[in-house]
Formats: sequence, structure tokens, C-alpha cells
Amino acid sequence: MDSFDVGDFRQALGRFATGVTVVTAECDGEVHGMTANSFTAVSLSPPLVLVSVDNRARMQQIVSRSRRYAVSILHAEQQDISSHFAGRPIDGLTIAFDWLEGMPVIAGALAHIVCSLHDTVAAGDHTLHIGHVDRFRRDDGAPPLIFFGSRYATMHTPGSALTA
Repeated sequence: MDSFDVGDFRQALGRFATGVTVVTAECDGEVHGMTANSFTAVSLSPPLVLVSVDNRARMQQIVSRSRRYAVSILHAEQQDISSHFAGRPIDGLTIAFDWLEGMPVIAGALAHIVCSLHDTVAAGDHTLHIGHVDRFRRDDGAPPLIFFGSRYATMHTPGSALTA
């Protein structure tokens, strides 16, 4: 059997274009967030979504404690917000939050999804948090922020090609 190179595997996974989200939660009166592109719909009925969180991430304990989380799907002009919550803070950046069902969400994002924790599944070095969708809202006005090949990209109009 060939040796398994984790770095090469990560690059192979990077060939799959994803949207960019920020997962948020409130714990002990503080808002916490992390950028995640490991987000997907699980079921329409009942409405379930999944976010994958690294077991070493602070958000892992926060979601487990609060038993609720929100997902904000970012638009193309929110790359700085994604970078901030991915651990690359930008000096002077102010993050504006809205509140939906008592949960903090990124103001101006394309969509907001508020979840109650339905189930958790240990999966290697990550935990899969399956959330029951309690409330959502969407805005169709801007192109999405996309992540591909370890870089941000945008889609200028529906059906157009990705640009990096």
C-alpha cells in the first residue's frame, strides 16, 4: 500500500469548490465565530444541516455547550470577515452582527440559518454537528464568496465562471 500524504489529500480536497460560511454562537454573553467551508444540507424534511468542526477549535466546545449555532453564508465582498474568523484578524475591521432567533449572525450575509443541535458525530479529528434548522432567511442580491484551491474566488453572475 502506498503511503498516505495528508498534504496531498488536502490539496485534492481543495479541487472541490465550496461556499464560505461563518459559524457563530453565543456563550456566556460573548459572540464566538469561525469560518467554515465544511457545511452542507443533510435533510429537507426534517430540515437538517451539518457543520464540521476541528476538535482542537474553540468552537467545538462552544457549540457543545450552547447546543445552538448559526451559519451565515458569505457574499463576495465579505472575504475580510472570512479571514478574520479563520484566524487572520484584520486591524480596524469591525464585524457587524444581526440577531435571528436570539443568535448572532453576520450582517449582510447571503443567508442566515439558525440551528438547535440535533446530533453530533465524532469523525476522526473533527466533530460533525448536525443542526435542526429553527429559522432561516436569505438575500439573493450578491454573488457568493467561494473557496477553491486554497484561495478565495467569486462567481460574478449565476452561470458564470469562477474567478480567483
